[in-house]
Amino acid sequence: MKYVPLIVAALLVVVSAEERRTMTGVVLKVDPAARTMIVSTDKVAGFMEAMAMPFAVPQAAMLSGLKPGSTIEFTYVVDKDRSHAENIKVRGFESLEQKPLELRRLKLLNGIASPESRAGVLKVDERVPDFVLTDQARQRVAFSKLAGKVVAVTFTYIRCPNPAYCFRLASNFAQLEKRFKDRVGRDLVFLTIVIDPEHDQQGALADYARTWTTNPAAWHFLTGPLPEIKRVSHLFGVDFWGDEGSIIHSFNTAVIDRQGKLAANLEGNLFTPQQLGDVVQTVLDRR
Repeated sequence: MKYVPLIVAALLVVVSAEERRTMTGVVLKVDPAARTMIVSTDKVAGFMEAMAMPFAVPQAAMLSGLKPGSTIEFTYVVDKDRSHAENIKVRGFESLEQKPLELRRLKLLNGIASPESRAGVLKVDERVPDFVLTDQARQRVAFSKLAGKVVAVTFTYIRCPNPAYCFRLASNFAQLEKRFKDRVGRDLVFLTIVIDPEHDQQGALADYARTWTTNPAAWHFLTGPLPEIKRVSHLFGVDFWGDEGSIIHSFNTAVIDRQGKLAANLEGNLFTPQQLGDVVQTVLDRR
């Protein structure tokens, strides 16, 4: 991916006195030795379009706790011939809608009752254990067979009624399929794992998949036994429970590198398709 340091230079030219802007975005890369981070930013009206660009920080310690996929808020300081980021904060996924609030209560209770419940959730750079599930074409898909390709993973259930939840996550992949059309299947694979296998069985799964893709060899909608679905979901920090005919669940979208290691894990659903695509592009660019 080509970043845009020239934009920084242009901003410095037009700023005559120190300017401070609050910015948000998704972290693509962190380099403590160089005291820089690369961020796919949100648009700041009247100041900067959404883009992927590097930001310097005064001290390497300011980058502590950041990892690819982190959603952050920070202050961008532009002062004559220099600029930097400061006051960097990781933004947890928050929503005032009822279901996420219920989920947060359940996760809190689960953590109190079982402190080891978060054990086994993968960290960035850890290798993803193998799993085998069945896709919409009734073909067994083994994660280990995807070695050498970048893999993006998300989770859904077909009956999800809120368009801001599962629909948005699927729509993200659909837009990535267009953005990376020359690499999908050859160098990039999408996995959408269904968390309600009791209801989302093969016929319904195939119909749902056809609404999103015409390339089933590159975008697999996966199902399997519920215990295995729970095991795989937990690896990526996804929790879900049945609730009066629907599913309460958390939101995570993971990107795995060609060596089978977790490259990024984006929490929530508030990042843009462009930002997710920038994360994927960063991983594709690795050699």
